[in-house]
Amino acid sequence: MIRPGPRNLITDVPGIRVGNAEDARVLTGVTVVLPDERALAAVDVRGGGPGTRETDALAPGRLVERVDAVVLAGGSAFGLAAADAAMGWLAERGRGFPVADRVVPIVPAAVLFDLANGGDKSGPPPHRELALAACEAAGLEFALGNAGAGMGAKAGDLKGGLGSASAVLDDGVTVGGLAAVNSLGGVTYPGTSTLWAWAWEQAGEMLGQAPPAAPVGLSPDLPMLGALEPGANTTLAVVATDADLTREEALRVATMAHDGLARAIRPLHTPFDGDSVFVLATHRRPLARPRAAGVAVLGAVAADCLTRAAGRAIVAAESAGRFESWRARFRKG
Repeated sequence: MIRPGPRNLITDVPGIRVGNAEDARVLTGVTVVLPDERALAAVDVRGGGPGTRETDALAPGRLVERVDAVVLAGGSAFGLAAADAAMGWLAERGRGFPVADRVVPIVPAAVLFDLANGGDKSGPPPHRELALAACEAAGLEFALGNAGAGMGAKAGDLKGGLGSASAVLDDGVTVGGLAAVNSLGGVTYPGTSTLWAWAWEQAGEMLGQAPPAAPVGLSPDLPMLGALEPGANTTLAVVATDADLTREEALRVATMAHDGLARAIRPLHTPFDGDSVFVLATHRRPLARPRAAGVAVLGAVAADCLTRAAGRAIVAAESAGRFESWRARFRKG
């Protein structure tokens, strides 16, 4: 029977650590997913307005298959500087791809837009310093909601945030998901408190969702057209597993995992989002045979983890800046 891991976090995957750092004044932050050893990686970018770094290097057929960290950051394009700081931190510790007599850390990164959330953006972007702090803080326990890359996030007209969930398969393989939800689309059934993710809740992890009372309407939950700005949103996610995936298999898992975000956010992958899913495989356990069936199961579980992670991000978030939290709106008192 598939069940959540002991922490119900992506760090239930052996060899994976996560660090967060945030600036409440600026309303932005950085999340670093840090494997203990270099991990095989793949990525599937589906949003129409992505901000990324080193994602081309993760495509099948490229030379370098393993990465040293994945960085998720606020700040739009300014946030990509967080990857530079993480690279420096890793290089100081001798971690990276060996080149001549030194190492070059491979650090893919993706950013979300949080420049119009009500924070004080008057000074230099803080993402380099936040990335260093996140690397230093990396461990097995980490905060959700207004933490790391979720600090300045929003979700439709609600406060977004950082969420995570995990699952242990019958054969002992572990899958974990991490999501920084900053979506254009909404996360609740319109006019109700029920999260789109309600049906995937495990053990009260979304504070006890009530099933919807009526069928879903056909109108998408979008703001007025005049308020739409390209690249002004974006949901970022990382899936980790201890299975021994190939890069092609990891890419298939990333593709399937996007479906989990689509269950929790409506609509997703718009021209105004930069939605991206990374997959890390630490190769500590064999994938179930036959391999194609094992990948199918792993991808399905990864999608479920991201649905749950997105739901947890919303219920853990606190009101900040221009955006009211789900709890403040629907769980008063």
